[in-house]
Amino acid sequence: MSWRDLDEGDVRVRPNRRGSRPRTKERPAHADAVVAMVVGVDRGRYTCLVPEVRTKRQAAPERVVTAMKARELGRTRIVVGDDVALVGDTSGDPDALARIVRIEERRSVLRRTADDTDPVERIIVANADQLGIVTALADPEPRPRMVDRCLVAAYDAGLEPLLILTKADLVDPAPFLSSYAPLEVDHVVTHREGGAIVGIDDLRERLDGRVTVLVGHSGVGKSTLVNALVPGARRAIGDVNDVTGRGRHTSTNAVALRLPEGGWVVDTPGVRSFGLAHIDVDRIIDHFPDLATGTEECPRGCTHDEEECALDAWVAAGDAGPAGPARLESLRRLLRSRSAADEY
Repeated sequence: MSWRDLDEGDVRVRPNRRGSRPRTKERPAHADAVVAMVVGVDRGRYTCLVPEVRTKRQAAPERVVTAMKARELGRTRIVVGDDVALVGDTSGDPDALARIVRIEERRSVLRRTADDTDPVERIIVANADQLGIVTALADPEPRPRMVDRCLVAAYDAGLEPLLILTKADLVDPAPFLSSYAPLEVDHVVTHREGGAIVGIDDLRERLDGRVTVLVGHSGVGKSTLVNALVPGARRAIGDVNDVTGRGRHTSTNAVALRLPEGGWVVDTPGVRSFGLAHIDVDRIIDHFPDLATGTEECPRGCTHDEEECALDAWVAAGDAGPAGPARLESLRRLLRSRSAADEY
């Protein structure tokens, strides 16, 4: 028989002695994985802190483990503050590399977008308790709209905001603080005096036992505060550009640092914008419970910043209390901050 007379029916297939092994979509549960906290992220490598374990069966000291993301996590983003499950070499040896196979449920997530039209969310930090909004009173000039946007992000993420004012030796902080008095935002005022930072002890009290993420423009003094709070942190410190009046970026990536008194502080790179495209405007009113009741008579689709809004009559009648007018103005300032498209 010539090869020209052959067809597909003449092909002989040798059977596999082991039989076929169909693929499965089931993934291992990794029940023996070690849970750790992500304290740093750098080019695909994650620095994780494994806590000390002391039981009747085992005793393992606290250790730092370098890990990479497992393939099954896909494009899931891992950020500073995440609690993750590690498998593989979790000894913490210099040449060891573990794998992150799971992200534990997040207690809170602080997000931002590049601007108010960008649909892509950027997670800044996970599992924080408090948002420290750092702003200088001068050099560079304070930007209230940026502060307002950070407040909206904090309320949306369920974080308690803390206003941290620096360089109070250059400008009286009272006028700036007066505009935030109706919001009852806790604050700390600091300034340098000689080689010390006045007010750093007050800041330590606010951070004690909490996970606090610091956010602010470049040049406002975040890294200076971190170096004072955490001995040996050695965060780079930059100056303000004399031409633009803006700070130069010194911190290039977020990092979590443990406070000697307890708790954590997360230093983040300076931001020039804080987009809120991911936040539903209707949710902002929920953080003003003294005003939320007054919206029941608002027309459908009310933005709470228009002539038909029922909040004006509600506040004018005194139903929101003596602080009602100031609180309403603060609410509308935050609403405008969310929808503003110009520079802040």
